[in-house]
Amino acid sequence: MKQRKIPLRMCVVTKERFEKKDLIRIVRTPEGLVEIDLTGKKNGKGAYVKKDLEVIKKAMQNKIIDRALEVEVPTSIYEEIKTIIEKDGEVK
Repeated sequence: MKQRKIPLRMCVVTKERFEKKDLIRIVRTPEGLVEIDLTGKKNGKGAYVKKDLEVIKKAMQNKIIDRALEVEVPTSIYEEIKTIIEKDGEVK
């Protein structure tokens, strides 16, 4: 049987390529809202970020996600991302 190709996505902060499951997708919806997309299927402009607290900290300081989505990302989104990463760390 032919092996399926694994989709890779690039982290907007580190510019490294990872499997989709190793990244978190942040979406700017058509209405202009910023949301975290854990399903990877929400409609809108998306940006992927590595599941790493240091990467999130760097993204927040340099406003990298803001530039990628062309909108100001609220601090609450960063806090929610940090919570998601910490929960994933406990599961592993």
